[in-house]
Amino acid sequence: MKCQKCGANNANTHIKTIINGEFKEYDLCSECAHKMGYTNVFADMENDFSNLLGSFFTNVLPARTQATRCEFCGSTYPEIAKTGQVGCANCYTLFADQLYPSIRRMHGNTTHCGKNSGKTVKAAKPAEMTKEEKIKDLQAQLDAAVKEQNFERAAELRDQIKEMEG
Repeated sequence: MKCQKCGANNANTHIKTIINGEFKEYDLCSECAHKMGYTNVFADMENDFSNLLGSFFTNVLPARTQATRCEFCGSTYPEIAKTGQVGCANCYTLFADQLYPSIRRMHGNTTHCGKNSGKTVKAAKPAEMTKEEKIKDLQAQLDAAVKEQNFERAAELRDQIKEMEG
C-alpha cells in the first residue's frame, strides 16, 4: 500500500485519530508521518502526553502578568496550560473558569456521567419509619405475598399488621 500523503513510498505507519468525535485513518510512509509530527510513541512518552494535554489549554491562557497561585500546591494556570497537569484538587475550583472550557473540549462535558449514569439508584430507607409507614410497608409486603401465593408469609404479615393497629 502506498502512502496517502506523498503517494510514492510504501506506507508503514497507520494513524487513527478521533478529534471532536470525527474518526480518521491514515496510511503513511515514515517520512510523511515524521513530517506530520507522528514519531515513536514510546520515546519520551511522559513529555508527549503532557504536551498533548497542554495543547488543549494554549488557546485560553489569561493575558496577565501576575498569575494567581494555588495556595495548596503553588500551581498557576499558565503552568497547568503548559504542562497539561493540574496540580491538586483545589486547582479545579480555583481555576474553574479557565479549565472548564478546555475540559469540555476534551471530554465533551464537565460533569461525570460514568458508565452507569442511566441507572437509577435506590434511595436508602430512613432509619426511623412512622407507625403508619410501617403498616403501609407491611401491607405492600402482604399484597406481594398473596400475589405470589405465599400464604404462610401472608398470614405472618397479616398478624403483624393487626398487632400494630391494635
